[in-house]
Amino acid sequence: IIFGPLLAECQTALHPIFPASPQPTMAGTTLRTLSLPQSVADVGGIDAWNASNDDVSRLLRMLGHICTASSVNEALAEVKAIMSMGHNLWAYAYMRMLYNKNMDVFYGALLAEPQLLLPVVYTPTVGEACQKFGKMPFYRRGCYLSIRDRGSFRKVLEEYASAELAKDEHGKYLCDCIVFSDGGRILGLGDLGCWGMGIPIGKLDLYTVCAGINPHRTVPVILDAGCSDASGNTDRVLVRDSELYTGSKHARIMRKSTAGTDVNSAFFGEGSMIEEFMQAATDIFGKHCLLQFEDFNSNDAFPLLAEYRNRFLTYNDDIQGTAAVTVAGLLGAIKLRKPMCTDLISELRRETFLFHGAGSANIGALLLLANEAGVPRSQLFVTNSRGIIWKSEDGSEGSFRNDEQKAFAQVGKPTFDGKDLVAAVEHIKPTSIIGAVGRDPGCFSKEVVQAMLRVNDTSRPGIYALSNPKTQAEITSVDCWTWSAGKAIYGSGTGMESLELEDKMFCPGQVNNVYIFPGMSMGAVCCKASTIPERFFMVAAEAVANSLDAEDLKTDRVVPHPNKIRSVGLNVAAAVVCEAQKMGLASKTLGKDASEIKEALQGLMWSPETSGVQEKIAPDDFVDSRAIGA
Repeated sequence: IIFGPLLAECQTALHPIFPASPQPTMAGTTLRTLSLPQSVADVGGIDAWNASNDDVSRLLRMLGHICTASSVNEALAEVKAIMSMGHNLWAYAYMRMLYNKNMDVFYGALLAEPQLLLPVVYTPTVGEACQKFGKMPFYRRGCYLSIRDRGSFRKVLEEYASAELAKDEHGKYLCDCIVFSDGGRILGLGDLGCWGMGIPIGKLDLYTVCAGINPHRTVPVILDAGCSDASGNTDRVLVRDSELYTGSKHARIMRKSTAGTDVNSAFFGEGSMIEEFMQAATDIFGKHCLLQFEDFNSNDAFPLLAEYRNRFLTYNDDIQGTAAVTVAGLLGAIKLRKPMCTDLISELRRETFLFHGAGSANIGALLLLANEAGVPRSQLFVTNSRGIIWKSEDGSEGSFRNDEQKAFAQVGKPTFDGKDLVAAVEHIKPTSIIGAVGRDPGCFSKEVVQAMLRVNDTSRPGIYALSNPKTQAEITSVDCWTWSAGKAIYGSGTGMESLELEDKMFCPGQVNNVYIFPGMSMGAVCCKASTIPERFFMVAAEAVANSLDAEDLKTDRVVPHPNKIRSVGLNVAAAVVCEAQKMGLASKTLGKDASEIKEALQGLMWSPETSGVQEKIAPDDFVDSRAIGA
């Protein structure tokens, strides 16, 4: 789980793009009605909702008594005591209460011990937290736009902005970034609807911790288009039909797309929920406000990204951010095999890849490899539930399920059992196998690992288990290294254990898009980019791989150590700004070269002086922004 050092409280004098924003004055939580989830609004607002259920009401009082910290040291002592019980869900609930009580102490604690606390406020804990989101007290952070409010989204956003955001000297609300989701595919857990708000909230916390984006100028958003019943989520959790479900208690309205896939009808067509929301957001906050898609179903995600990516400053982190960090991990494996290599992309083009799973993450990585890195499609293989995806020569038949899968279907039906991973490895002979299935834990068996070793006899194979949460991982780090006697190169999508083998310490690199999206967003916002093309994600991937140092390579990491995430974020942001200026997409020039751009970016980072942060950060974990790029 990924994290990074030092930020700062909102009152600190900052560069004009991120000026110090006074905390908004609140007259009370009952002021908001439109921007609350439907069930919460229907009972009369936040206070009424929390009081309407005895368990929630008691939890609110309990958490209020537990969370008494007024300093970073006190907060760390309290949360560590809770974590000593061995289950981080309570720690998550504590941190949400802390944010509600004292935002500066919340971020101060995260910055003081990010390696401890970012796994609490985001993955892996946030998955279970979303499954139980309605069972916890409801707080004011987060804007909800319901399908019933179509035609009034501008009013909804203005209500939230009036309550939660400051204004500039011209009376314009200050918002640099919005992360928005419909809750339709929360991590690997399925449709959690409005309970998925934990994801946009957590994502924006990482924006702040890992790249220095001002948290007072961000908005987490849920678009409430309905929610599936329990069959629509992986663990069959009662969400929509729970008495504590906060959103609209009706099913999503689905239709068939022209490609024959099931999509949310409210998201497509003229005046759709997505179009109205994005247009209203830019009307209020300006065209340079970043709008990041998060955790939409793949059938919706790909066409929505295609439709809006050139109209707004937007990207889909599940497709593009995950793709970029996957490619960064593949580049990292090249550095492990050939530490002196200076042309990583040329080496990448010589490799063959087998992607297990054809969801948005793997399809995004395939697109980046093919279109930006130039890897021949004949060297890119992908599976779905029908096995290796193939198509006839004329494309009229095959095992693909949508156009995105069809684009990477191999011509001709496999001569081997395409559902058998061992057979697939033996026939395809991939240099790396990448799993992002989400529903097939342990599928990279000992037999698969041994097959990868056989077909890569003179080289180290790459084995990547990218599914979240940990319970869904295709293979654990310990099994991968044990079964391969340390020969395989391993990367995971969630935190895994280190292992010592024959006096060598193997430390798993977490191939998590947190290495990408904070720097991507920071770079795009700071240079006022007009759009975010795929090229930005390729240079971001290279920036991550080039951030690996000797110690990372010594411990077999495919991505840098987590304690360097803030410097990695700066490297990514700088690479994005350099490319934006080169491509003529930057409305604001930050410098004439990489050094000047880095210096400008570090001056824009939200950097606190919260009491207790400095003395808690160990020297090796602290990245002083003033020293970066020096």
